[in-house]
Amino acid sequence: MTVMIGVGPHKATHTAVAIDSNETELARKKVRATTAQVQQLLAWAEPFDSKTWAIESANGLGYLLSQQLVAAGETVLDVPATLASRTRLLTTGRSNKNDPNDATSVAVSALRFEGLRVVVPAGHAEVLRLLAKRNHDIGRHRNRLVSRMHSLVMELAAGGIAKEINASDVDRLLAEITPATPVEQIRFDLAVDLLADIRRLDQQLKDSHRRIRHAVTASQTSLTEIYGIGPIIAATLIGYSGDVGRFADRDAYAAYNGTAPVEFSSAGRTVHRVSQRGNRQLNHALHMAALCQIRQSHSEGRAYFERRVGEGKTKREALRSLKRHVSNRVYRHLLADAQH
Repeated sequence: MTVMIGVGPHKATHTAVAIDSNETELARKKVRATTAQVQQLLAWAEPFDSKTWAIESANGLGYLLSQQLVAAGETVLDVPATLASRTRLLTTGRSNKNDPNDATSVAVSALRFEGLRVVVPAGHAEVLRLLAKRNHDIGRHRNRLVSRMHSLVMELAAGGIAKEINASDVDRLLAEITPATPVEQIRFDLAVDLLADIRRLDQQLKDSHRRIRHAVTASQTSLTEIYGIGPIIAATLIGYSGDVGRFADRDAYAAYNGTAPVEFSSAGRTVHRVSQRGNRQLNHALHMAALCQIRQSHSEGRAYFERRVGEGKTKREALRSLKRHVSNRVYRHLLADAQH
């Protein structure tokens, strides 16, 4: 008998429900999220000979549990939270929001829907994803501090700093300012504190870039052979793409990264619009690679862009076409790297 075990993971507890091929509940188990969680679940599921685990958001709250089950030799499927939620709402008698119903909807989703991602042990792609996310977080934090610094400096000196802020510019400006009032003194002191924070983040960015360069080199990827893709963009593309084998073709990959247009049709009228779906980190990385190509007159991407404009497309439409073109090349390189 084939048994599907759906798991609704949470921070403090995990709820598992086992169902058969007819969606009949066979057993349920709730365990605390502790070091013994996997042993408890495996002991509970031992009576089931042929079983598959389905975990909601295996890259989110269910990441650790799914990796532990895979390490124990179990087969684990990743069920998106949106799919499980729709299944719960559309299934008769299980529309109430509670842990057992959530786990059951995860199991039903895995039982009825094909093409769900099979969880594999985390590898080098996960390393690059973590490094890319850390680099992005540092950059966003620095941007917030720089915006605050612009505001403070403008209140201390007329016009402030009219260009992108760097530590040396702020140093020179603060050296020329003598606070005359208690309010100006506080603003001056806050600017000094912010400058120290910006310097600290600058050093962290340098360290982050160095770690990413080493990790990308160790991956032996060929993505950096594509014009406009350096180590940081390559790390983002590899990390957020994951196992490229899960995409049937380049069209499926384009749909996943949001470079494939979405069809809208009604009453015989069909139009295609820009997709707002897909992985936004991947979409941003492809966008930056396309912009790098457009800015260089000698690049193949610039020639492709100008050819599209010459065919009557707007510059925005030509940029979208170039992003899809870059996506196709990235897919080919990821496939070649996986085979290598």
